[in-house]
Amino acid sequence: MRIGVSTGCLYPQTTMDSLEALISEGFDVFEIFFNTISEMERDQLDRMKNLLDRNNASVVSIHPFSSAFESFLLFSQYENRYWDGLRMYEAYFRAAAALGARMLVIHGMKDQFAVLDINEYCERFDELFCSGMNWGVAALQENVDCHCSNQPEFLLGMTRKLSPRAGFVLDVKQSLRGGIDPCDMLHIMGSRLRHIHISDSTDGKNCLLPGKGSFDYERFFRELKKCGYDGDVIIEVYGTSYSDIGEISKAGDFLRKFV
Repeated sequence: MRIGVSTGCLYPQTTMDSLEALISEGFDVFEIFFNTISEMERDQLDRMKNLLDRNNASVVSIHPFSSAFESFLLFSQYENRYWDGLRMYEAYFRAAAALGARMLVIHGMKDQFAVLDINEYCERFDELFCSGMNWGVAALQENVDCHCSNQPEFLLGMTRKLSPRAGFVLDVKQSLRGGIDPCDMLHIMGSRLRHIHISDSTDGKNCLLPGKGSFDYERFFRELKKCGYDGDVIIEVYGTSYSDIGEISKAGDFLRKFV
């Protein structure tokens, strides 16, 4: 396991500026959070890749800014928009491949807009997955509060219907927001777990930098090792979770004690 960080931690800095700043803090494993379409243009990707290569750094995953409206774009009953959405996501897959990333994070369908049953959802997800694999990039389902993906039975349904193509991202803060112990979520995802977003928590706060709360990391990493997880662990918090970028670097050092 390696400890990395999402460029989204520094939002609203540009993605390129965030990458430069986090490399300067000593990080060399990244999730790139694209915040707009122009960041996926060839010249922008070349700049990022050159910066990564010069610093022996790597991108393992990307996160689309359009996650916020995937219910509307990919998982609604308006089929023409779905096909356009697939073409839009091909741009993400292409960008991921250009940066050497092999995973793309999907939020999926919100509870309040859940118009597809599990069979229809999995058909859409499978088409998205196959589109990504044309670029060597796997679409992964993240558990997200107020989304179908934070329901254990929904994830288990995806595993049954899509295995071996079902792959999951465990987000610790989202699991806590949904009232599910992250270790329980870990076991629900089981052998299909591919990627982790990590943070810390206390009573009433569930998006703190690791080391700033009371989350039981010893237990969490012990359960990860029992499950044979060998992927990366990515720090993902919001800009309101810290006051200085140096705190993110300290969070990385804190987590490396457990891997």
